[in-house]
Amino acid sequence: MDFTNDLKAYSEELIECLRRTDWGILSSIGEKLVSSKASGSRIWLFGNGGSAATASHVTNDLVKGCRVEDRVGFPAMCLSDSSTVLTCLANDFSYADVYSVLLSTHAKPGDIAIAFSGSGNSPNVVNGLAKAREMGLTTIGFGGRDGGKMKQYCDLILIAPTQSMEMLEDLHLIYWHNLVCAMRKVL
Repeated sequence: MDFTNDLKAYSEELIECLRRTDWGILSSIGEKLVSSKASGSRIWLFGNGGSAATASHVTNDLVKGCRVEDRVGFPAMCLSDSSTVLTCLANDFSYADVYSVLLSTHAKPGDIAIAFSGSGNSPNVVNGLAKAREMGLTTIGFGGRDGGKMKQYCDLILIAPTQSMEMLEDLHLIYWHNLVCAMRKVL
């Protein structure tokens, strides 16, 4: 069994998706993050499944990966990292409200909410973004396909130009690693 042709085809399609990416939106996201750091705003990240893993990874990149010399990283927290808190809120409220409850508890106007979703239709992600917008947070989305319902609640949204869940999750991490490297130069 030889997977070589399939592996090459996936990589070539991923490269084409990168070529179709709207790099101007990613640049605007970077500019917003850098200015938020100067103003002391906090960054709240969340997602489901693989996108929750991306949110957690990106939080690490913001807190540690963006550190330059003796400066601190971004004040960022991943809302999907605590299974204890998530299961408590899902049980006592609803799974659809876990992120909106957490944002209501911790966030303040001027903070940034960053959501990751392949479909853009997960109720907890959509409700979290809606609550963030209602509270006066800047809302940023990393989506796929057509952006789903979440795009209406995003001030900035970068949609990975693919229908493939695997590729859009790959692209979200590529976008962030690229952004971290670019932001480090100005921090």
